[in-house]
Amino acid sequence: MNYYQYQTVLGLLTICEENDAVIAINVGHYSENKGEKRESELIRRTYKQFVEYLDGKRKVFDLPLSLKGTDFQKQVWQALRDIPYGETRSYKQIAVAIGNPKAVRAVGMTNNRNPLLIVVPCHRVIGTDGKMVGYAAGVDKKEFLLRLEGSLL
Repeated sequence: MNYYQYQTVLGLLTICEENDAVIAINVGHYSENKGEKRESELIRRTYKQFVEYLDGKRKVFDLPLSLKGTDFQKQVWQALRDIPYGETRSYKQIAVAIGNPKAVRAVGMTNNRNPLLIVVPCHRVIGTDGKMVGYAAGVDKKEFLLRLEGSLL
C-alpha cells in the first residue's frame, strides 16, 4: 500500500492506494503507519480530482476503487454512490433503497465505516428530519460539502 498526504481546505487529506486502486481517503488525522509514503500517479490523479471537486468543477469522480467490506456494506456504499451531486438522502431512504427498510442503524454504522470519504458520498446522507447527523470527518465538514454542492443553503 502507498499513501500520500495533502493539505486542503478540509484539512489533511490522506489518499491510500493498493494494486492500482484507491482503497482509502481520509480527512483529518491519519494514524495508520502501514505502507510507504509515496506519491504515485494514481494518488496524484485522485488529488487532482479532489481539487477540481473542491473548486466546484467536478461532480463525479472517475477513479479505480477497491472497497473492502461485507456484502451489506458494499450494498450501502453503492447506494451512496448512486446519490446525485447536490442531492441528499436519509438513512431510512438508503435502507429502503437496498431492500432492507429496518436496517437504518446498520446503514448509519456502515456510513461511519466508509473508507472513501467524499468519493463514496456519505456526506449526502442526513437524518430523516433533515438534520446533520454524524460524519467521520466532523459535521462542520459535512455542512461545508453540502453547501459546496448546493444541497444546503
